Amino acid sequence: MISPTNPQQTRVDLLITATWLIPMDSKDRILTNHGIVISGSRIVDVGPVSELSTLYSAANIIDLEGHVLLPGLINAHGHAAMSLLRGYADDLPLQSWLQDRIWPAEDRWVSEQFVSDGTELAIAEMLLGGTTCFSDMYFFPEQVASAANDTGMRVCLNTPILDFSTVWASEANEYIEKGTRLHDAYRDHERISFAFGPHAPYTVSDAPLQKIAMYAEEMDLGIHMHVHENAKEIEESMHSHGMRPLTRLKQLDLVGPRLQCVHMTQLTDDEIDLVAGHNASVVHCPSSNMKLGSGMCRVADMLKAGICIALGTDGAASNNNLDMFTEMRMAAMLAKTSSGDASALLAWDVLCMATCNGARLLGQENELGTLEAGKFADIIAVNLNTPSTQPVYDPVSALVYSVSSSQVTHVWVHGQHLVRERQLIRMNQSSLLKKAVSWQQRISGNGAK
Repeated sequence: MISPTNPQQTRVDLLITATWLIPMDSKDRILTNHGIVISGSRIVDVGPVSELSTLYSAANIIDLEGHVLLPGLINAHGHAAMSLLRGYADDLPLQSWLQDRIWPAEDRWVSEQFVSDGTELAIAEMLLGGTTCFSDMYFFPEQVASAANDTGMRVCLNTPILDFSTVWASEANEYIEKGTRLHDAYRDHERISFAFGPHAPYTVSDAPLQKIAMYAEEMDLGIHMHVHENAKEIEESMHSHGMRPLTRLKQLDLVGPRLQCVHMTQLTDDEIDLVAGHNASVVHCPSSNMKLGSGMCRVADMLKAGICIALGTDGAASNNNLDMFTEMRMAAMLAKTSSGDASALLAWDVLCMATCNGARLLGQENELGTLEAGKFADIIAVNLNTPSTQPVYDPVSALVYSVSSSQVTHVWVHGQHLVRERQLIRMNQSSLLKKAVSWQQRISGNGAK
C-alpha cells in the first residue's frame, strides 16, 4: 500500500469498496473487504477498507456489498459498427457470409453515419456488459474515434487496409496514409490508441504488407490481422502462394511481437512453435468461430507454448452479441471439449485472457489490465448476490461459469463513472435504440432477406 507523505488524510475523488476484489496482478489472488482509491483518471491505492478509510478522505464513497471488483474487460477484436448488421446474414459459412451478404451490404449502406450510429450502439452494449476497452477494425475509423471520445470509452483503432476499393479508400496505400494521419491526430489521446489493421492475408498483397511491417516498426504500432480463420483460407493460400498464410507472413517479416493474429483456428504444431518463438499474440473469438463453422482454436496448446492469448467477440454480425462473459464461458468449454480434458483451460486463465492478457496484447500492460496503484481506473463491479451465482465458493469460477453480463452494475473508464446501477450515464439509450430500428427498416426495405 502507498502511504501518504503527510500524516493527515489525503484527499481523493473516490473510494470503492466491495465484498471481493480481484486485482489480476498475480494468480489466484482474491481479496475480501478491500477497496480501490481513485483520483482523477488513475488508481491511487488498493488495500483493506479499514486501512484506506484512515489514510484517505474521499469526496465520494461507494460500498458494494455482495459485489466483486475487477479490471474492466478488454474486447481484443471486433467490428463495432457491424452491430447494425446483427442478424442480417445468419447461418452461413465464412466465405459465403462475407462475400455474398456482408460485403454487398457494406457497399450499399456503410457511411460515416452508419459507422457513428453502429459504434455508439456497440459501445452502449459493451459498457453495460463490463467491457471498458475494445479493439476495433472497421471503415471510417475517425467516426469510431469520435464516438469513443464522446462516450468516454477506451479503444484501439486497427485502421483497415485492403488491396481493393471500399467506401473508405481505393487501394492499400490510401488506407495506410489515412490511418497514419488519423494516428497523428490522436497521438496524445489517453483513451484512443492505434494499430495497423491489414484485413487478412488473402485481401492484402505482399508489397503493402512489407510496407506495414516497416511503418509499424518506425511508429511503434501493432499489426492486427485475421489469420488462419478457416480451412478455406489455407486452401486458397496454398493455391495462390504455394504456402500457408503464416509461412507467407513469416517470409514478409510480419511474424513478431507486433503481430496480433485473430481467430487462428487452423494451426499445426510447427505453426504454434513459430508464433511462440517470435512472440506474436493471438485473439480467440470462440462464439464467432463456432457460428461461422470456422474451426477450433488450440488455446490450451498455445498457452502451454507461452503464447499471449486474449479474447474478442468479433462483430455482432457474426456472433451475435458483444458479451465478453459469454466469450469467457465459451472459451473454457471449447478448450475442454476439444482436448477431452476438463482442466485444459482454468477459469483463472480465461479471466486473464479477458483482462491482463488483453492489455498485454495491446501493448498497454503498464496502464491497463490489473487493479494496481498508478494504472488507469478502468474498473467494473459485478453483483454476485443473485440466485444464479449463489453460493459463491470461488468468485473467479462464478465470473467465468455463472455470471451473465446483466449482473454488471457499475463501470468506470479512465476514472469516469459511465454505468451506475445498470444505467448508462453519458449515453441516451432510447435514442440509440431508435436509430438501430431506423437502420433495420432502411436496410430491410432495400430487399434484404
